[in-house]
Amino acid sequence: MGVIATPLGKLLLFLYNLIGNYGISIIIFTVIIKLILLPLTVNQLKQTKKMTELQPKIQELQKKYKNDKEQLNIKLMELYKDNNVNPLGGCLPLLIQMPIIIGLFQVLREPVKYISNPEFVQAVNEPFLWIANLSQPDKIILPILAGVTTYISMNTANKSAAPNPTLKTMNYIFPVLIAWWAISFPAGLTLYWVVSNLFQMAQQYFMPKLKSSKEELN
Repeated sequence: MGVIATPLGKLLLFLYNLIGNYGISIIIFTVIIKLILLPLTVNQLKQTKKMTELQPKIQELQKKYKNDKEQLNIKLMELYKDNNVNPLGGCLPLLIQMPIIIGLFQVLREPVKYISNPEFVQAVNEPFLWIANLSQPDKIILPILAGVTTYISMNTANKSAAPNPTLKTMNYIFPVLIAWWAISFPAGLTLYWVVSNLFQMAQQYFMPKLKSSKEELN
């Protein structure tokens, strides 16, 4: 992942040289990355919504052809084709994003490893707001924020999905895991996660409104 982490590190260094504050650089860095990935995220949300709308028809086919898997697969593919839906459309954008997310994780967990500028060694140890040192874990506030924003973001996203007991369980388990992990992660990395969640929450709030406005104009 060094191939991805190195250019991301250069972007973070560029922002720091421009702004002069590591915490603010991480925030702007996060927003830039989210904007770059926005087309993939929008496509993922569209495909997920389409799949959700098709769930009643999918369930009907599953009941009708429960003893004929081959025919079921044929009918499902016909349904997807007729409705212009790619059953993997919601997963592919996420798979494309995963190397970038892992690269970001590496850069923000060990920024000095991917940013060779000697001055940056001091930058990662800077304080930011209540955080005494961004290279060290924040034991209370940031982990709580990471867990809460993860819960809200996941809960909002899953409201539009078809009812799924597994998703409902993950809505509670995953935020707790994130908060637990954040206790030991560098504060800079947890700050990225919180800002990323806030961006996603804003996106989830405004995108339906923008779509409605566009439909009204048409």
